[in-house]
Amino acid sequence: MDARLGFSTVDAAVHQPHPEPVVRLRGFTRRFGANTIIDGLDLDIAPGEFIALLGRSGSGKTTLLRTLAGLDEVRGQDVEVPDSRAVVFQDARLMPWKPVWKNVGLGLKGDIRPRAEAALKEVGLGHRIDAWPLTLSGGEAQRAALARALVREPKLLLLDEPFAALDALTRYRMHDLVLSLWRAHRPAVLIVTHDVEEAIALADRVLVLDKGRIVAEERITAPRGERASFSARLREKLLSNLGGDDHGVIPFTPVLEAAQ
Repeated sequence: MDARLGFSTVDAAVHQPHPEPVVRLRGFTRRFGANTIIDGLDLDIAPGEFIALLGRSGSGKTTLLRTLAGLDEVRGQDVEVPDSRAVVFQDARLMPWKPVWKNVGLGLKGDIRPRAEAALKEVGLGHRIDAWPLTLSGGEAQRAALARALVREPKLLLLDEPFAALDALTRYRMHDLVLSLWRAHRPAVLIVTHDVEEAIALADRVLVLDKGRIVAEERITAPRGERASFSARLREKLLSNLGGDDHGVIPFTPVLEAAQ
């Protein structure tokens, strides 16, 4: 790879060494009747890695996320995910009859208010601790959803198009917030998005899913905030991968093998 480029197309020879993955899928397949949604998928996610998953509607993104979140059964399949995981959806899914801090602490045991308050302050909602969810703006509701996820200190944080319904300025501010929280807590992150520019801005690695298979993978080596010089080229490349041409399945190398 030319280091000046800032990104590299990943193949079997280019994977970077990582410790043992927190997520490991081998030959994962999901069918609904005669329809194959995920087709023999192999995937590793390393501790602290930030991955963006792109794909057209119907490519299998939601099915994969539901699997990693533990919302769908994986009986008889080679799937390893950490018990400590959390999901933030496009809809904040706050309970309107509970104040914000109780939404954040939902399901926790013990003296939950101090933990909920600390999480809300971390996402910039220290002034909205006792507010009712229906009084929050869209950006504030998503901040509360992030606080609810991170108060659990997950090893795996799943983001399902969490900023799609926000205006552009709020979305950019949420990008900065997510990156600051990721740096502070260091979970592995998988964000599902339709926004190619969002994927380039946030991720260490961008995966393109099509017909239940990973058809492209780009590893971004340039620091965040210094990606403008190559973002147009990478955007064009990813959009080409999303265009539906038959690119085949890229070679897969487990992260532990790559480290040897």
